[in-house]
Amino acid sequence: MVLENIIIATVAISLLSLLGVSLFFFGKKNLEFIMFFLISFSTGVLFGAALFDLLPESMSGITPELALEICFVGIVITFALEKIIHWHHHQESDHRGHKHEKPLGMLTLVGDGFHNFFDGVAIAASFMVSPALGATTTVAVALHEIPHEIGDFGLLLYAGYSKNKAIFYNFLSGLTAIAGGLAFYFFAGGVQHIEAYALAFTAGTFIYIAGANLLPELHKETKMKNSIMQMVFILLGAALIWVFARYLGA
Repeated sequence: MVLENIIIATVAISLLSLLGVSLFFFGKKNLEFIMFFLISFSTGVLFGAALFDLLPESMSGITPELALEICFVGIVITFALEKIIHWHHHQESDHRGHKHEKPLGMLTLVGDGFHNFFDGVAIAASFMVSPALGATTTVAVALHEIPHEIGDFGLLLYAGYSKNKAIFYNFLSGLTAIAGGLAFYFFAGGVQHIEAYALAFTAGTFIYIAGANLLPELHKETKMKNSIMQMVFILLGAALIWVFARYLGA
């Protein structure tokens, strides 16, 4: 049943790569309204999943000190990967003189492919601990993937890809989540407590994404009313994970 859950969850995450099509069905104003609440809610979910569920669960397999060290490694590696991607973006822009070039789109796809692969690893590691933890991690991954995939789709269009090619290649990139989940499931058995290591590492990536990518977006909002709504949705996202981990977790 664990394998079936991993396959279902990673296939669902891969299908999120098709959400970029929503750019053509929602007006710009409506999409910005939806994203405003989604990013706030996702921030709370990611922090909640990392601090209320993934880290505590990893500490049941390894020491708290080691779990926090692995979490820190996750933060640093995620930062380094993002830095490399951004550096390449600037290099391509400098060499080509403008950003509307295929290499920019290809770099986006490669970076997204690695990102999705490790999402699959995180989902598999969570389901191998318990169905409840797997569900929590899948929800957290899905919520941060929605704005991410819409943004990637827009970047592919910006890089000169046609609509159909952007949909197709972004979907192929999304399929790496399935590969990551299956690879971890079949090859992780040789390392003791590897699930605990993976959970702590995933907690670090979630903390980085929420803190470095999402919070700065929220800080762009300066109106008091909207800022209060952001706080409410952050707390709702964190509360959802807290309730799930405290009362529904295994």
